[in-house]
Amino acid sequence: MMIAELIDGDDFRQRLVALGVQLPEGACPETCARLARRKQLEVGVPGLEAEIAALMQQREIMLPSVRRAIEDILQAR
Repeated sequence: MMIAELIDGDDFRQRLVALGVQLPEGACPETCARLARRKQLEVGVPGLEAEIAALMQQREIMLPSVRRAIEDILQAR
């Protein structure tokens, strides 16, 4: 039996940090998304849109809190 690793808040945070978004240690998905959106609006975050698209293709292994943060904050227009 294969066990898929879930995309949790820590994974989400690490992916955003890898893109250059400064986030506090242990920040919740909502905080991470808000800070990433703020940086995107202020100066841009290269690769953010592609990373979000890649994450959303893995919805079935994403925790609901991460999915909501992406949908409500990072994909909101």
